[in-house]
Amino acid sequence: MAKKVKDMPEASRMIVSPGYRAFTIFNDILIGIICIAMLYPFLYLIAQSFSSTEAIVAGKVGIVPVGFSVDTYKYVLSSGVFLPDYLNTLIYAVIGTVSALVLSSLLAYPLSKPELRCNKFIGPFIIFTMYFAGGMIPNYYNITTTLHLSNNLLALILPGLIGTWNMIVMRTSFKALPASIEESARIDGANDFVILFRIILPCAKATLAVIVLYYAVSYWNNWFNAMIYLKDKNKYPLQLFLREILLANTANGATAEGFEESDMLYLEDVVRYATIIISTLPILCAYPFCQKYFLKGVMMGSVKE
Repeated sequence: MAKKVKDMPEASRMIVSPGYRAFTIFNDILIGIICIAMLYPFLYLIAQSFSSTEAIVAGKVGIVPVGFSVDTYKYVLSSGVFLPDYLNTLIYAVIGTVSALVLSSLLAYPLSKPELRCNKFIGPFIIFTMYFAGGMIPNYYNITTTLHLSNNLLALILPGLIGTWNMIVMRTSFKALPASIEESARIDGANDFVILFRIILPCAKATLAVIVLYYAVSYWNNWFNAMIYLKDKNKYPLQLFLREILLANTANGATAEGFEESDMLYLEDVVRYATIIISTLPILCAYPFCQKYFLKGVMMGSVKE
């Protein structure tokens, strides 16, 4: 047996070596500890939000719900503020993601062509914006005074329409596609728009899935622009509502009969927990569908030129 192992290639011998096995076990244990540390707070939120009021006040809830109840979710959904803000966030995220994907594709496609005139100037000029920005005050002046978009949903959508890094990933992905595909399409009479939307984008769907996820998360979590540009509370996104209840001393006036004032602190926290869970559900549901494209899309669009 020792002779057989000795005759094996070096790579195969490394796999069965005790040092490699010890490293693999240590690596698995470390990753498991990190996953548990990241998963525990989320499980705690879920358990608290689905437990009964009596169990929460008594401090009996850990990471498993005690006295299963959905009363907290009923209260949040019936508050009269949550659902309108939730709908606003969905509108902003959908419109912003679709618009950003289209415009980023329209910019990345021509920049992926070496024959484009001034390509050596336009590319670095766009990358320059990753390192140097105008700052908050010039941006605020531009949105409110120059574009007159104060208290307008476009103030939340326009500033993030083209993410420089996302565009670079798309451009690199388009460059990796064989040039023969476009040449055959041009022979059949296809123009640039037909080639982009009917050939290039379907071939780069792995990268597109990743970029869609990036843009969707960015628009879904955007609260700062809403805070400085929106004045009408009917247009507030969910993140501003979440911010208000997280910072407020009371959870939007939540009350519970039969409990002491000191117990209300626990109940206010539970309302916050339920709101956080509901607000993260769409993004959590989107990740499994993009998971199979995630690694392939990032690697394809991030290969060094």
